[in-house]
Amino acid sequence: MIFDSAAVDEVLLVLKIAFLVLLYLFIWRIVRTASRDLRLPQESFILAPSSQPGVHAARRGPHTGRLVVVKSPDLDEGQDFELDSAQLTIGRGGQNDIPIGSDEYASARHARFEPRQDGVWVQDLGSTNGTYLNGMRLEHPRRLTEGDIVRVGETDLRFEG
Repeated sequence: MIFDSAAVDEVLLVLKIAFLVLLYLFIWRIVRTASRDLRLPQESFILAPSSQPGVHAARRGPHTGRLVVVKSPDLDEGQDFELDSAQLTIGRGGQNDIPIGSDEYASARHARFEPRQDGVWVQDLGSTNGTYLNGMRLEHPRRLTEGDIVRVGETDLRFEG
C-alpha cells in the first residue's frame, strides 16, 4: 500500500512538470509571435503623416505609377500597366488584372500591387515560387520606389512612379 502511493506521487510529479513545460512553451510562442509582429512595419489608418499639424501633403489620394514589362514569356516587352487608385493583381489565372497564362513559374494569384497614400506597395499572395523585389524574396508587403524590378515567375516588371 505504501509502495502504491509513492508511485502515484511520482507520476503526479512528472505530470506537473510536463504541464509546466508545456505552459512555458506556449507562453514563449506567444511572446515570439508578438515580437515578430512588432518588428514588421505598421500602417496607421488613424493618423497619417499628412494629417499631422504643420505638415501639408502636396497631393491627396493614392500615389500612382505604372509597371513596364522588362521581360516575360507571355507579355510584350515595353507593355505598361497603369497604377491608379485600384489595385492590380498578377498571376496565371484569367481573373487577374495582369494575366500571365503561359508563365509556368507563376501561381494562379501570385502578387498584388496596391496604390496607397504613402506610395505603391507590392505584396506576395502566398505564391509557391515567391515574388522578388530587386532580387530579394518578399516576406511582407514593400513600398516600391522608382526603378524597382519586381519578378513574378519568369516575368520582370519595372516600376515607374
